[in-house]
Amino acid sequence: MKELELQGELNNTLIIFTTDNGNFHAEHGLADKWYPHQESIRVPLIIKDPRMAPEKIGTVNDDFTLNIDLAPTILSAAGIDPLEVMMGRDMSVLYRTKPDLETQHGSQTERVAKELSPWRTEFFYEHPQLFSDDFIPASEALVRKDYKYFYWPAFGWEQLFNLKDDPIEDSDMIDRNKTTNMTEENMAILNEMRGRFWELKNLIQKTKKPVTL
Repeated sequence: MKELELQGELNNTLIIFTTDNGNFHAEHGLADKWYPHQESIRVPLIIKDPRMAPEKIGTVNDDFTLNIDLAPTILSAAGIDPLEVMMGRDMSVLYRTKPDLETQHGSQTERVAKELSPWRTEFFYEHPQLFSDDFIPASEALVRKDYKYFYWPAFGWEQLFNLKDDPIEDSDMIDRNKTTNMTEENMAILNEMRGRFWELKNLIQKTKKPVTL
């Protein structure tokens, strides 16, 4: 940042600080990364953007941002429209003003409307199998602020965690042997999240196609 300042480019540069993934240090009896627990999937994200609204500078935003948002954000800052096949979104809409977005996109009213549409409140997570199911089995999840649903494709196992009451994901709400032990309320949550999980899984796997540039 000091070098950018010396070159007179600090106020003309988007700076993003983030990392690849989190790591387990014996939480859940695990090491390394790979799985959809909070310790692995949450990473830092700090953005310095000269277009940021003054009231947003130095604040913390708790919205779900994903690694798939990085490319659309950088492309948009460079004045390039992201490809239609990109599932991520321009994160700058979380800290820029509507007039600023309208100035950038001009007459592209559909683009502005898309950018200002409600931000995600959930996301689908997936990690493929590595080497074998005995080594690193595939894992998938539907993540929300209040609940997280896990699915282990190789075993057909499900897990459900209440993130508000159990933020460290220590108590699985599903008894794989006796789901009848669940309350009606928890069973309704499980059924709804299971249905939404498969809806997103089918959508994402269907749209995974090679892109020709």
